[in-house]
Amino acid sequence: MHILISNDDGYLAQGINTLAVALKQYAKVSVVCPDRNRSAASNSLTLDMPLRATPCDNGFVRVDGTPTDCVHLAITGLLDHDPDMVFAGINHGANLGDDVLYSGTVAAATEGRFLGLPAVAISLVGSDPKHFDTAAHVAVTLLRKIQTHPLPEDTLLNVNVPDLPLAEIQGYQSTRLGARHKAEAVIRSSDPRGRTIYWVGPPGSEQDAGPGTDFDAIRNGYVSITPLQLDLTRYDRLENLRDWLAMETTA
Repeated sequence: MHILISNDDGYLAQGINTLAVALKQYAKVSVVCPDRNRSAASNSLTLDMPLRATPCDNGFVRVDGTPTDCVHLAITGLLDHDPDMVFAGINHGANLGDDVLYSGTVAAATEGRFLGLPAVAISLVGSDPKHFDTAAHVAVTLLRKIQTHPLPEDTLLNVNVPDLPLAEIQGYQSTRLGARHKAEAVIRSSDPRGRTIYWVGPPGSEQDAGPGTDFDAIRNGYVSITPLQLDLTRYDRLENLRDWLAMETTA
């Protein structure tokens, strides 16, 4: 098996290095990732300038683009041999609930799935996570599971791991995405020339975070595994929308 690894924290991040070492014991590994931190890049592709891919001393390839750029480039021509699946991570921090809309880690996995490969995004929850070895163990466990029981073609996995020693992990839970409250207000400031600038505020606190959600699993020491799909169509609303469109409108 040939695994493509990427991330959004950059080629120097501890998470991606730990993941690469762990998966190399079970498969051929190619690492193509951003040359710097590109967190919250979401699914953006760079279309207005060329991309440069630079080999690193440790065998990684760093790209001056987004996580999606990295996976797209790797699968569509950069690598000599096509990968069989994509792992994104280990992310430094959570990707829970609404986070998946912005996450570069999830976006890297999404691009792999979009281009036809099984894909897993894995994140270590915490503001300053330490137990990357625990997340690496989870990644290996999922890899071996996928090898014997492949994922459906329309599914990628969003995995969040509590920042705990492996012995303290309570198990694995299949979860749905929770939701956060509205994000905190932007932080207004000034640059050295007195011009107004804004910092995006922190994400909102947990809102929909009860049993069955990814938030709840993490809070109770479980690895949260959420199946995601690329098709965003709300099928149960199609008929209602047809009726709504057919209604007469008045000025």
